[in-house]
Amino acid sequence: MQGVVSAVEAIMMASSSEFVEYVAGQLAGAGNITYRKMFGEYGIYCDGKFFACACDNQFLVKITEAGKKFMPDGRTASPYPGAKPCFLIDDLDDREFLRELTAITCAALPAPRPKKRRAGTAARRQGEE
Repeated sequence: MQGVVSAVEAIMMASSSEFVEYVAGQLAGAGNITYRKMFGEYGIYCDGKFFACACDNQFLVKITEAGKKFMPDGRTASPYPGAKPCFLIDDLDDREFLRELTAITCAALPAPRPKKRRAGTAARRQGEE
């Protein structure tokens, strides 16, 4: 039946691109904010560090010790069953708070690992010359 959503789909609806674009806009000024689609939802990055996700049109930020000090009573939720809990950020209109939380969280996270080249990539490139 067209237009009918199952109970599972009603609970687990993918985030809209409009929601993710709004969140990214609210984070402007916190660093280079990028996002990419991952398993039907979105991973959100600041200066190359994965620090948050958008799941079911909810903004979830990784929990760090510094983040706990900044938001000791922060509400938490898991982005999907079995995942580590994250801070669930309800107030997306307070840009200063969002920027500060992003900066604090990303400062506490390790630098992204350099991407490994595939074994065949270098050999193919040499063969192309």
